[in-house]
Amino acid sequence: MSKNTIRTQLSISFLIGALTVLGFAPFYLFPIPLFTLALLCHFWRRSATPFNAALLGFTFGMGMFSAGVTWIYVSLHDFGGMPMAAAVIALIVLCAYLALFPAAAGWILKKLRIASPSVWLLAAGALWGLSDWLRSVLFTGFPWLTLGYSQAPQSPLAGFAPVTGVYGVSMILVSSSALICLLFEREFRQKKYLFTLLAIWVTGFGLQHIQWTKPQGEPVTVSLLQGNISQDLKWRADQLVSSLERYAALTLESKSRLIVTPEISIPLARDEVSSSYLAQLATHARQNDGDILVGMVEVPRGSSGGSGGNGYYNSMFSFGASPDQSYRKHHLVPFGEFIPLKFLFGWVTEVFPLSDFSRGGLDQKPLNIAGQRVAVNICYEDVFGEEIIQQLPQATLLANVSNDAWFGRSIGPRQHLQISQMRALETGRYMLRATNTGVTAIINERGKVLQEAEVFTTTALHGIAQGFTGATPYVRFGNSLMLGLAGIILLIAVLPVSRGRRKNL
Repeated sequence: MSKNTIRTQLSISFLIGALTVLGFAPFYLFPIPLFTLALLCHFWRRSATPFNAALLGFTFGMGMFSAGVTWIYVSLHDFGGMPMAAAVIALIVLCAYLALFPAAAGWILKKLRIASPSVWLLAAGALWGLSDWLRSVLFTGFPWLTLGYSQAPQSPLAGFAPVTGVYGVSMILVSSSALICLLFEREFRQKKYLFTLLAIWVTGFGLQHIQWTKPQGEPVTVSLLQGNISQDLKWRADQLVSSLERYAALTLESKSRLIVTPEISIPLARDEVSSSYLAQLATHARQNDGDILVGMVEVPRGSSGGSGGNGYYNSMFSFGASPDQSYRKHHLVPFGEFIPLKFLFGWVTEVFPLSDFSRGGLDQKPLNIAGQRVAVNICYEDVFGEEIIQQLPQATLLANVSNDAWFGRSIGPRQHLQISQMRALETGRYMLRATNTGVTAIINERGKVLQEAEVFTTTALHGIAQGFTGATPYVRFGNSLMLGLAGIILLIAVLPVSRGRRKNL
């Protein structure tokens, strides 16, 4: 293969990687990743060496992540105060790191020298699914733009989400793309691959119509508050009274049994908030025969900084008809909420005091409020499906509270909404999203957005949410089904029969 051909393929790989982002929110063009990945699979099959395959995977990843996580720059530069050049460099370094995962998938796929097309297409999906999963666990994880999210909620492949989770959807999507790749290679039996492709998608469509969970009781009325407080004003002392008044007004206008405020809607420690202010919120909730969830910083008395950090927590507190309860955020954002490698980066806490929270326990129970058992997750936590299911099947509702003001007017908030849609699909539960600036929404158990508030407005989204009981296969087994299937496929891939001359299997 000539150098010009390789350069052309690398350029195309970068371009189709960028185009793949159109499959994700806010575009929701779910067929696009199917075909961009088919072209990448074609390049992988034609690559001369594992290194070339890795390079193709890397450039594809650079295209996808540089187009898809531009909101990182907004967070670092516009709101974090990082100089423009430093923010650009940080974004490039992050994208390069993330691109290593599709690069590794391409390298291993070529290195295996799989002769059987059937095994090859399964291995392509397995390797990508594993790479997406591995990206979610290394260095606390950053599974943004996991391919499976591009299929939520309307693609037939979304039907696999309650069974395999998002990483299984990634695996099936890439195997489908590999099937399309083989359809255009004349030496193979196209009819067989076409039938297999159709069977996969028809199966997904059928799975979408299975009712994995059951409604429990009557729907509950909910009010999701969106304060719309600019990130550059949120922590200013001269804006504190305005913030308190805004959320008090939104609360008192809400007549629902369950009222939810965003993450750290009150930018104070709970002990610093006037008891009369909290009593006012609690009294109103009791008058509605319900409860209110309020986001505040928690500083336990006598805290010595357990579970890492400085002994304070990013927490949600409930007040109202039910006994007071709380939830502490478990999965913290590196550098934003905790400082890794403190011997190198401990100085960050001097610049950003609220950047080293302690970690809440993973074994926290759902909150018994407003006649429901609510599994609360805070901001970044809903990116990790395997952690969300820790409170299931006991929980009847999911609630994500977030402050996506850090993303500005980028595509980040919509991508985060799509992630919440996937969590609803995986668990067969409604997901309530209360955010500072948007996207505040009510999502049903099939991942469909029933209602959403206009972004960057001060408002309360009023609606109803149905509680559900029962467990999807994903709730029961987590990522084990996907990991087990991927492991079996790769075991077959390394067997001599798969690496021999049986090319028409």
